[in-house]
Amino acid sequence: MNLVFGPVLVTGATGFAGGHLVEHLAGTGRVVAWGRTAPRKELAGLADWQTVDLLDRADVQEAIALLRPTTLYHLAGASHVAESWQDTVTPLEGNVLATAHLLDAIRRANLDCRVLLTSSSAVYAPSATPITESGPIAPANPYALSKLAQEQLALRAFTDDGLAVIVVRPFNHTGPRQTPAFVAPAMARQIALIEQGLVDPVIRVGNLDARRDLTDVRDVVRAYSVLMERGQAGEIYNVGSGVGHSIRSILDALLSRSAVPVSIETDPARLRPVETSALVVADATRLRHETGWQPERSFDRLLDELLGYWRVKVRSSK
Repeated sequence: MNLVFGPVLVTGATGFAGGHLVEHLAGTGRVVAWGRTAPRKELAGLADWQTVDLLDRADVQEAIALLRPTTLYHLAGASHVAESWQDTVTPLEGNVLATAHLLDAIRRANLDCRVLLTSSSAVYAPSATPITESGPIAPANPYALSKLAQEQLALRAFTDDGLAVIVVRPFNHTGPRQTPAFVAPAMARQIALIEQGLVDPVIRVGNLDARRDLTDVRDVVRAYSVLMERGQAGEIYNVGSGVGHSIRSILDALLSRSAVPVSIETDPARLRPVETSALVVADATRLRHETGWQPERSFDRLLDELLGYWRVKVRSSK
């Protein structure tokens, strides 16, 4: 199998992690990027951009047969837990049906293609200790259910069809360019707006007691890359730092960087129907042992760059 000279395909390339993966892969060979929207200006020249509707089986089959990728990072799909409670169709279509079309297209084209599929740590039950890949499965929301179904499609493709599929379960990750629909960028954006005098000096938050593993997205996509090279087909790999941070500690760290005083209020709209204060932290021993991967960006550096991104964005929009 040739992972260097064959086309590398990234689905979901205009999404948060997908864009960072395209940046990471730039210069390594031909990278083809599929996305539903136009790429950001800084990403436009880093890949060959194509628009393919993953919900259209015929469109996917035609595109895969024409491109014949030898390496496929499948990052496309619905990614927001809270929104899945209001709209259960989107995660089922975007995560399950789209994956079924993609894997079927690879089978039909008879490709020797190595596939990395991104699932989620949301499939696990909360735990008082770091979670291994054999940890109890207990999806607690429609998004998590869709990711578990997506995994099963991928693993069946490995066992029944012989496709070289690797499944990754990334834990929480953030960084520049993540939408403020997620907690860390939401808080960083609010601070940036407050500093510019555009909103009242109040941060509105949900459950501050939840504890999560938070990794820089650039470390996460680097893990995807090394797993594509060294991971075992048919295996599942956790991707995370192994360190738990409460939402309160993330907020406190961001507030310590604020140039102005800020107060805190609880916003009921930010509380999920099912929320937990237990740890959701990765045991990424399998990933480390098989690839040597370790996070390179510290928690403090991550928050510095996240807040810096939103300060620039707010100033430029102002």
